[in-house]
This record gives sequence, C-alpha cells and structure tokens, in this order.
Amino acid sequence: MSNRIRSVFENGKAFLPFITCGDPSLEATEEMVYAMAEAQADLIVLGIPFSDPTAEGPVIQAANARALTGGATTDGIFAMVERIRRHTVIPLAFMTYANVVFSYRQKGAGEEQPGGIRAFIRRAAGAGVDALILPDVPFEEREEFALPCRENGIAFILQAAPAPGERISGIVQAAEGFVYCVPAPGVRRTEGMEVLVRQIRQEREIPCVIDTGSFPRSEADSLARLADGVMAGTGVVELCQRYGKGSASHVRDYVRRKKEAIGIL
Repeated sequence: MSNRIRSVFENGKAFLPFITCGDPSLEATEEMVYAMAEAQADLIVLGIPFSDPTAEGPVIQAANARALTGGATTDGIFAMVERIRRHTVIPLAFMTYANVVFSYRQKGAGEEQPGGIRAFIRRAAGAGVDALILPDVPFEEREEFALPCRENGIAFILQAAPAPGERISGIVQAAEGFVYCVPAPGVRRTEGMEVLVRQIRQEREIPCVIDTGSFPRSEADSLARLADGVMAGTGVVELCQRYGKGSASHVRDYVRRKKEAIGIL
C-alpha cells in the first residue's frame, strides 16, 4: 500500500474532495487538482466517468454525462494523472465502477498486451494512483480487484454500510488504508452511521471516512466530529457545474474553507 495513503490521517481529521474527471474538461480537472492541493486537501478522489453511474445522485450523474459528452476517456485520465504526478505528491484515489476497470484496454496497445483488471491497475500504479474505490463491487467479490491492487501497491478501499456485526467484522479485518462509510437504505442515516463507526472501532484501529455531502448541515457536522475523514461528494462537482472552466479559484476557496471547518470539529 502506498506510503501516501498512510500519511493522509497523520495530521488530524482529513478532508477528501471528490471531482468527476473531464467535467468540464480534463485540462480544467488538472487545474482544479492543483488548486485543491494548494488548499491543503489531504487526498483527492478522482471519479472516472461511466455511462451508468447507478450509485450516484443526480449531481454526479449529470457530471458523468457532461464528461463523457465532452470526450473524457480512461486513457486521457491516466495521462492527466501522469502529468499531475510531475508537480504534486498529494495522495490520489480513483473512484469508478467495476465495468470501467474490467473492460479497460489501453488505446493503441497491441494484442500482446491484454486489457482488463490487471492492465488497468498496473497503469494506475504506474501513473501514481494510491487507492481504488469501486462502490458497486460487493465485499464477497472483492479479491478479483483487491489482489492485483495489493500486488501493485494500491489500496483497495472497502465500503461499509450499517449491517449485522459479522459482516462489518469481515469488512474491517480486510480493509486497507481506510473504511469508506456510507448510509444504508431503510436505516435512520445519522444514527446508523454512528453505530457503524462504533462497530468499526471495536474491531480495529483503522480510519473511518464518511461522505457527508447528502446530510443536512447539523447532521454533517456531527458525523464529521465522529469520523477520521470527510469526503465531499458533491461540493466540487456543483462548483464545476456552476463555473465551468473557470472553477479552479472557486474550488480552491471551497476546499480551504472545508479544511478549516473540519479542523475545528
């Protein structure tokens, strides 16, 4: 696992902004990554757009559509990350869907270079990506992705939702880097997340990251106090929708404000 992932939580509560790559363009995404690094984000989550992002809400679904319509490709995103790595060592995670990884084939590669999961993960590691999050991969099916991640020094981040203790125990014991905590349908969201974090900490000392973007402000602050890290799932994406290619300065200010706010919780 990358040493950069280990450093994310060393200096207190971490802030992990999310951005959809290619919305409004890959050039603009690259500028915003530098702006977020300058604003002291602890890890940046780079969303690789997918045509059927079923785990996302309407804001990120729309961003995926804009990015794909604008011509964003997985190879283009890899090339962008390679450029970013020449200028910053900030930890980076990819978040996408299993089909994007499974169906990957490098453009222009010969038949002697097969695509698929291992090709994707090798290229991600070579580009300098530190972690991979696949929200649609069930825990029981993780090894097809987790094993090549381990072989290439990438943390395969597991997702946990409120569930019976035996299932949470298995997830926590297998987790690398941090546990990405999400609400579960039919469970009172704030209370469920509080119980989930307690379950995780009873099992093992590993950072818990909560995406607070869909919670009301009062609940979000309460969960941020509880968590070791906060992921902002929609904040940067909404700024991209509003300001387009002129988003970088607004994103820098947003990340700086959020970083300062969670630092005093």
